[in-house]
Amino acid sequence: MKKIAECFNKLKPTLSFELFPPKTDEGYAKLLNTIEALCGLKPDFISCTYGAGGGSREKTLDIVEHIQQKYHVPAVAHLTCVLHTKDEIKSILSNMKARGISNVLALRGDPPKNNPDWTPGENNFKYSWELVAFIRKYFGDYFSIGVAGFPEGHLLCPDRQLDAEYLKNKIDHGANFVITQLFFNNRDYFDYVARLKKLGVTVPVIPGILPITDYPALVRFTSLCGATIPQEVHEIFKTIAEDKEKTLEAGIKFCVQQSRELLKNGAPGLHFYTLNKIHPIDTIIKKGTL
Repeated sequence: MKKIAECFNKLKPTLSFELFPPKTDEGYAKLLNTIEALCGLKPDFISCTYGAGGGSREKTLDIVEHIQQKYHVPAVAHLTCVLHTKDEIKSILSNMKARGISNVLALRGDPPKNNPDWTPGENNFKYSWELVAFIRKYFGDYFSIGVAGFPEGHLLCPDRQLDAEYLKNKIDHGANFVITQLFFNNRDYFDYVARLKKLGVTVPVIPGILPITDYPALVRFTSLCGATIPQEVHEIFKTIAEDKEKTLEAGIKFCVQQSRELLKNGAPGLHFYTLNKIHPIDTIIKKGTL
């Protein structure tokens, strides 16, 4: 299966999606239908998040393997350090390799809600760059490794220059590409890429895009992840927050405009956070985003 690092071509931007493992059998059945529809949009790859400390961890690998075997679309398995010893991480990576999974998104991760006070010990990784280095040490070039980027700075590191230097450290230890956290002001992304270039980062930095479909939920979510909602977005969506149809219509319009501007100004591709739904992603793409 093609490695993600091989997907990038300056003549053609990439299209990719993110999914998450459902908690119920019903949700899993629905996701399989969504995957079929998403693969029909001919993405370059699909990633699947990783549930720390729960049964969804194995589901991540099942979903990634399903996408690759049934639809022959490269897939990326997220992997977090949280709650895992180094030996467990090595075992998980060996399992990935045995399943033919050769793309991984190396993340630090946050402690789960049922164990919020978990802290890394001597046999755990504290930072994602350590995970990247570990993968390269024990698996060489088998994996194409992605890492997370934060255009507005990480919640725990709001100093944007310092955060960019931390990202550079991940690249120096073997990461091949970057997928950013969601953002709504494209200037944040372009400034981020410029900071990284000054530091010598040359790998693709793919913008993470979240179509707006629920304004109140968006406000709650961004307050937790540290992303900023620009005043322009508040003005568009606040007055129509209770109207699902108008919100969806406005969300599609905003997302198409955001995506077109990103591509016009050199973004190597677009990575859509789908929330396990085909709509409105299908409409956004059909409107000529890619």
